[in-house]
Amino acid sequence: MPSKQSEAVRRHWAAARLAMVRPDAEQPDDESWGNLTAEPREVDYLETSVETYLETSVDADERALPAMWAVPKHSTEDRVLLCMHGGGYISGSMYTHRKMFAHLAKATGARALIFDYRLAPEHTHPTQVDDATAAYQWLLAQGISADHIALAGDSAGGGLAISAQLRARERGLPLPAAAMLFSPWVDPEATGESYGTNRDRDPFFYQESVRLFAGMFLGEGGDPRDPLANPLFADLSGLGPIYIQVGGDETLLSDARRLDEHARKAGVDVRLDVFPDMPHTFQMAAGRAPEADMAVRAMAEWVRPKLHL
Repeated sequence: MPSKQSEAVRRHWAAARLAMVRPDAEQPDDESWGNLTAEPREVDYLETSVETYLETSVDADERALPAMWAVPKHSTEDRVLLCMHGGGYISGSMYTHRKMFAHLAKATGARALIFDYRLAPEHTHPTQVDDATAAYQWLLAQGISADHIALAGDSAGGGLAISAQLRARERGLPLPAAAMLFSPWVDPEATGESYGTNRDRDPFFYQESVRLFAGMFLGEGGDPRDPLANPLFADLSGLGPIYIQVGGDETLLSDARRLDEHARKAGVDVRLDVFPDMPHTFQMAAGRAPEADMAVRAMAEWVRPKLHL
């Protein structure tokens, strides 16, 4: 049976769904989303910016992405988790997710760099992929070795953690040591069977809702089978190890399972854990819910040897 604390995440998604269908309902804001996570102790935060290496015609302020270092006490400086927040590519920020990723960084013993990529619908695909790749390239330029970097992301950020590697590979960059995905959203077409089987258990991610978000992300005429938008149609060979966590009650359960299968066929070392009775991104309850804390610890234990920690 799910813990009482984990049900707060389910209530958050139920409130978000109600706000979509009833204009008079209160819309959960970023503050309430971030408050699902307890503040981890002994972690310092330092806001910074990430140079995106965009074309010189863009104003200098537009070439920098807001970012934040989460630095646990006694963490190793030359090991970094590059963290990509969820939100369907249309919402979320480094502030909503800083605490969850800080819990992961603290458990790992590494620093975390959390950054804000540009959001849809103002900025459509592949802007988000290019921003994430630029953040990775910036880390490399700071002297952090690729085999000392692991990518982490939830929901849309989980898909982005794969797509950014594909773009990095296109550019001839060395690939990171590993990727950790929480409830990854990887199929903009929303074709997985769990949209039917879990529809009554997932309070928010209905097929029609996901396709709405995908349309805003892809933009007019965007291809939902573009490999950089849909890793299920990408060549994943050569990518480092991937750890996927997903809730058993999610409609995005099929996304996780299909990504696992697709990556395995490409020869990638993949671990998939399905957490029974858990909702989408239940790890947002880190520091409050035992299921979230167990999941974060499992991620950290898995990635430490990948980063030689």
